[in-house]
Amino acid sequence: MNLNLKNVLAIVGISATTTVLSVWGYAKLNKSNNAFESANSLPANYASLFQGNAPSSTVDFTPAASAASPAVVHIKTKTNAKQVQQNAQPRQRNPFFDFFGDDDMLGDFFGGPRMIPEQRASGSGVLITADGYIVTNNHVVNGADEINVTLTNKKSYKAKVIGTDASSDLAVIKIEASGLPYLVYGNSDEIKLGQWVLAIGYPLNLDVTITAGIISAKNRSININSRQSDKPLETFLQTDAAVNQGNSGGALVNTSGELVGINSAIASPTGSYAGYSYAIPVNLVKKVVTDIVKFGTVQRAYLGISYPQEDLSEEQIKKIESDFKVKIGDVQGIVVTDVLEGGAAKAAGVKVGDIITKLNGTTITSSPELQEQIAKYKPNDKITITVKRDNKDITLNATLKAKLGNTDLASSSKAAEKLGGKLETIDKATAEKNDIDGGVLVKELGNGILGKSRVEKGFVITHVNDQPVKNTEEFYDKLKKLTGSNVKLSGIYPGFFGNYAFMLNLNE
Repeated sequence: MNLNLKNVLAIVGISATTTVLSVWGYAKLNKSNNAFESANSLPANYASLFQGNAPSSTVDFTPAASAASPAVVHIKTKTNAKQVQQNAQPRQRNPFFDFFGDDDMLGDFFGGPRMIPEQRASGSGVLITADGYIVTNNHVVNGADEINVTLTNKKSYKAKVIGTDASSDLAVIKIEASGLPYLVYGNSDEIKLGQWVLAIGYPLNLDVTITAGIISAKNRSININSRQSDKPLETFLQTDAAVNQGNSGGALVNTSGELVGINSAIASPTGSYAGYSYAIPVNLVKKVVTDIVKFGTVQRAYLGISYPQEDLSEEQIKKIESDFKVKIGDVQGIVVTDVLEGGAAKAAGVKVGDIITKLNGTTITSSPELQEQIAKYKPNDKITITVKRDNKDITLNATLKAKLGNTDLASSSKAAEKLGGKLETIDKATAEKNDIDGGVLVKELGNGILGKSRVEKGFVITHVNDQPVKNTEEFYDKLKKLTGSNVKLSGIYPGFFGNYAFMLNLNE
């Protein structure tokens, strides 16, 4: 019994000692600013022990939200019902066509016309001037017959399209008003990873909605603009601010309330927000908007080089590494795989195998970064190109050119805008196979005059008003020179007999 008593007393003594030591240690810990050093002298802190002057992670978004939200507008569009061919693929003409014309009673047996009902959609936009200029996404207003804009004060206006750019998925529309709130441009080049941003728009047809997140990546390419352009331009800001359908065209702003991007897309297996959203950086937006307002079209400059894209297969990587004696994982820049004749790069002295590391002093590490930098300039702009060649850095002077290899600025064509559709020059193999000198392929019909005509996807235009056209440049040049509203498009359907002609009225 005495032994047990001694054991109990020993245990009590040890406990008491431990308690005293713990209290003493806690006091010492607090006395030393709640910090301690481990054996390897690395400072550490218990978050729960911070008192008084502990750093705060609280960010007040209310000034930015209240300043920016009145300049973000709700866009509602209407596309009228239209008649289209059931068969979108090139097909042999109905043998009874000449007998029955457009009212062919046997049309249903040969892929006759059908009606697409009226369509309504909703998106967002950002006021950028006090007199009603609005930037939004091309996919928000593309093909719309009617555009209505509602402000946060519930006032509504009819809007007209000033210009669009499918490559960057941007559009400029305008309402007739004055004294409107508008957003000031920020600088997307200065944006840092981890920086707080707000996404403002009208998701799911709701009233103006604000969500917060951080910049989680820059210069992202997600291959979405290829759906509407054969020359897609993608260099997105990636955020985790919640964005849903209807947010397209809305504002991405920093905590100062400055516009840093236009919300454009989400990454989602379901079609709804799943953690990531993508915005077009404002420095690119600014250039595209300025070009559209000033020239009616985007002044796009080209270097005239080929280079690897981001999503290469293992086989493609191995081939590039073998052909150009480089290790892709070790390359800090862009490998030039081809230099086009007549291009700006060729004239500047860029060679195949060069690694582009800087453009006008800005470091280049990926193809989206290169695209973003080039997109800031127009034909005839002078830039410097820094390349690594034989382990030496060389700086070259270049004068950027248009696609055709000259420095002339482009001009818009109202006829081309009304025609709509997606057109491209046919390849040489198709031309030779069909015994033609060239032509323009109707790749997509769109929602313009072309989409409302009897022209079908796959048609190759060889003549405009009986004058031959071999490529898209010649085609658009003919449209610019039209003196009336009627245009005759003649051509073929590859693989099918006969030549076909369609009379279109551009005033319809």
